[in-house]
Amino acid sequence: MNNISCCRLIVVALMLANLLPACKKNAGSPPVVTGVRSYVASPNDTVFTSLVANGQWVVLTGQNLQNPVRIEFDGVAAGFNSALVAPGSAVVQIPAILFSSVDTTRLYTVTYATPAGSTTFPFKLGPAAPTVTAISNVFANPGDSVFLIGANLVLVQQLSYGGTTITSWHSSADGTSLGFLMPAQTSSDQVMVVTRIGTVNFKIVAAPTITGVSNENADPGDSVYVYGTYLKNIQSLSFAGTNITSFVEAGDGSSVGFVQPPLNGSGPVSLVTKFGTTATVYNVNDIATGALSNWEWGGVFNWQWWGGASLTSGNPDFPGNSSQYLTLKTSILANGEGNTYSNYAILLNAAQWVPAAHLGDPVGNWAFKFEVSVPNGWNGGTIDIQSSLGTYIARWEPWQVSSTKTAAYSTHGWTTVTIPFGMFKGKDATLGDGKGDPIASFADLLGTSGNSACTMYIHNYSSSSTATGFYGAFDNLRVVQIK
Repeated sequence: MNNISCCRLIVVALMLANLLPACKKNAGSPPVVTGVRSYVASPNDTVFTSLVANGQWVVLTGQNLQNPVRIEFDGVAAGFNSALVAPGSAVVQIPAILFSSVDTTRLYTVTYATPAGSTTFPFKLGPAAPTVTAISNVFANPGDSVFLIGANLVLVQQLSYGGTTITSWHSSADGTSLGFLMPAQTSSDQVMVVTRIGTVNFKIVAAPTITGVSNENADPGDSVYVYGTYLKNIQSLSFAGTNITSFVEAGDGSSVGFVQPPLNGSGPVSLVTKFGTTATVYNVNDIATGALSNWEWGGVFNWQWWGGASLTSGNPDFPGNSSQYLTLKTSILANGEGNTYSNYAILLNAAQWVPAAHLGDPVGNWAFKFEVSVPNGWNGGTIDIQSSLGTYIARWEPWQVSSTKTAAYSTHGWTTVTIPFGMFKGKDATLGDGKGDPIASFADLLGTSGNSACTMYIHNYSSSSTATGFYGAFDNLRVVQIK
């Protein structure tokens, strides 16, 4: 190598050596994060020490924040816009964080990286405090899966159910449920969930409720079902004042069934469970209270003796009723067929529907009730119920499964139908009778006295003929308080 080539190599080497520190100097100093502020104008740009992650925009403050390559909250990368970044601040939106699967070693940190290096700033960013609103099945057997329903059920550190410590659990991805296996022993009525954010205590509540009775005026020997919620672990059951000693609970607690024994009188349905007591405000085995008509010679007869119905007793088509009742039978109804004063109607004389002292009650506290038996499939045609005023109608059409679907309806013997007074509605310009606004007061339906006649009739509102005719029996029309 000659002297000229050697000199050239030395010059190139010196130039490269001079470039290396220049590149390092151009990268700048490592970033420093000193705080997190709200992204609003001063003086409301509050300094945060903690935050519930909800996609907020925040301002990271510090030094050397220009040229970021990665910004993370709790280990989750956030998007950023370089136009919103300056050496002393960076405007960033907190990313969506799935706290059920977050890396807990990186929880409560903000990581900021630039070409010159990275920094980690401690910042308490997490979900909100946990809440529990329900338990999937308080009657689950030991070892069955149970779920607490609520919000922010993540980052769980401790769980106990009924006083028993649960050692294994699983949070749903969105934190709305927390699953575990029902313990074999419980000693309290409390659930406790401790998370990284906070603690929630929830009382194990399964107070029973009664929503209805299959037949409030059944004959002895008939099967009767009481419907409601949490009808499990029943310790005692009384029907019309008679103790029921043998009954069968539905697995989901929605009903309890029994064979009705001979009864000594009327009275409420009441029951006691492990979690509470409930009773109906109305009596069963009672055809006198609130009666509009029960078609008994010594009772409240009140029928006008004409219309399409027939006074009947002992008809083998309607077993399970030893009293008198009215039957109504029609052929297939054409479009629009059926009206009030005709062979399609049951007409009653005036009676006091609601006691005068209760005419100011909320309408939802009272209901129109009757027993009915429909032995054959009935599909199409509406049983309308109206008062003397005729402005408001309650429509009973149990074959209407949805707005687009129907299914033939029939009963197994006699059953009780309950129509809360909120179902008495005016006429809608498009949908027709009984499809408008509900009554606001009893005066809307019954006038100021509460005393009115009653008409029940069948009418076909469809644009085509009904799929079937109607054949059924009615008994014990009455108005009773339900709340």
